[in-house]
Amino acid sequence: MTATEVEQILVVPTARFHDLGYFQGFCDSPEKYISDLFNPDFVSYKPRPEMEEDPSFKQLIPYVVFRYQTPDGETQLFSYARGKGQGESRLHDKWSIGIGGHISSVDNSENEPYRDGMRRELEEEVMIDTPYSERCVGLINDDESEVGKVHLGVVHIFDVDEPKVESNEDEICEARFRPVDQLLGDIDKFETWSQISLKALFPGE
Repeated sequence: MTATEVEQILVVPTARFHDLGYFQGFCDSPEKYISDLFNPDFVSYKPRPEMEEDPSFKQLIPYVVFRYQTPDGETQLFSYARGKGQGESRLHDKWSIGIGGHISSVDNSENEPYRDGMRRELEEEVMIDTPYSERCVGLINDDESEVGKVHLGVVHIFDVDEPKVESNEDEICEARFRPVDQLLGDIDKFETWSQISLKALFPGE
């Protein structure tokens, strides 16, 4: 993509999401939504600058959480601070447990554009030097914030064999695995999606 080209990103009409079953916060039953949300009859690629200001569409965003279980049973998550060079200015200086980003038209393969886009985002943002297993665990919708009104998060947990995930970008700062109880103790420092995910996925930690 050249400097003059406008990024085209994957979106679904907000009305379609509402038809499938509106929720605010975290939904732990993503299987009820995924196939319909990604139905080619409903998704499309539209200019990112317009979509950032248009709540009649939801941008579909993979949100990957890396989890490591220590030998003594402690749960740790990969977390980092967002630098000012990252694309979404409304999240600068916030902490996060999620890696991911927009699905672009450059990911529009004939097979799985969403998964291809998720892999591209991961390769751009982090280096994963450990085996892992992966599953989709939920969706995030946050209509109480301006950035949330135009995004819908698809949450994936990557369970890593070793805590060997490192930042691949200067704007992913202070990145490392931290105990969940430590993250919950600092939860006010995190972006809203991370707060929602921490409370929903790790309430008993």
